[in-house]
Amino acid sequence: MRKKIAFVAIGGNSLVKSKEHQTVEDQYQAIRETVQHVIGLIGQGYQILISHGNGPQVGFIMRRSEVARRATGLHLVPLVNVVADTQGSIGYQIQQAVNNELAARDIAGQCVTIVTQVVVDREDPAFENPAKPVGEFFQEDHLKQIRNEYPDWSMVEDAGRGYRRVVPSPAPCEIVERPVIESLLEAGYHVIAAGGGGIPVIRRGEKLEGVDAVIDKDLASSLLAGQLNADLLIISTAVKQVALNFGKPDEQQIGTMTVREARTYIEQNHFAPGSMLPKIEAALKFLKAGGREVIITSPEFIGEAVSRGSGTHIVP
Repeated sequence: MRKKIAFVAIGGNSLVKSKEHQTVEDQYQAIRETVQHVIGLIGQGYQILISHGNGPQVGFIMRRSEVARRATGLHLVPLVNVVADTQGSIGYQIQQAVNNELAARDIAGQCVTIVTQVVVDREDPAFENPAKPVGEFFQEDHLKQIRNEYPDWSMVEDAGRGYRRVVPSPAPCEIVERPVIESLLEAGYHVIAAGGGGIPVIRRGEKLEGVDAVIDKDLASSLLAGQLNADLLIISTAVKQVALNFGKPDEQQIGTMTVREARTYIEQNHFAPGSMLPKIEAALKFLKAGGREVIITSPEFIGEAVSRGSGTHIVP
């Protein structure tokens, strides 16, 4: 009999607690803390599938690459490879933390990481309107040099802090490794997949080709969760509950909302683009694909949200 599947999408920023705790060791400690909450789902009868964000980590790798270029002339690492690098490095830490926790609790099972490619449409309008900031800030006196060296880069001024590269953020269309993920789940493994939204690729005939872009992690997770008929999609974030009028005196926490209510709140601009809005949109896509429930909450409340209803629950 098939076990219930809980798909847990862990935010990249939740793996970096603060500016004072950004090392690889700090990240692993944060992952260990998050995994302790996720593992509790196994005791509630779920098999777990995990995705993760990678925004800060992509920025760190790109900055190292840019510093090495300036200091030694070493070539830059293409963004598509940076995404793949973070899938391996973050996936390794989550996988190790999960397996160590399973052993410590004497729970049978094993977790594995799948480096995941996600097909995007080369005609997606996002490729004509790059808007996702990546990498470090450049000051105006370096801008001419950057544009000469990398004429294909799109650069924008970012809130008075300098100029940053922006890249396309196309919609996910197809999870290339989906059959492998399905086979592993059927064999009883817990799986880490679609890290950072997946490695963006386009199809050229029968061949795949990587492209420099960033896919929203929650949208890719929603797509995969829907295709795998996951019973539950949990989107982990920095807050316990979704709120209306967030950060204002009349802020209102939401325990449960329907699809219709969520759409109304979107129309009323309650959810910030690049923050809560993509998570709500991902939730609606999962429910439209046949999913039964989405929970949005912070890592420490995952178990309580599933067992006792805390967090924010979005239902059809």
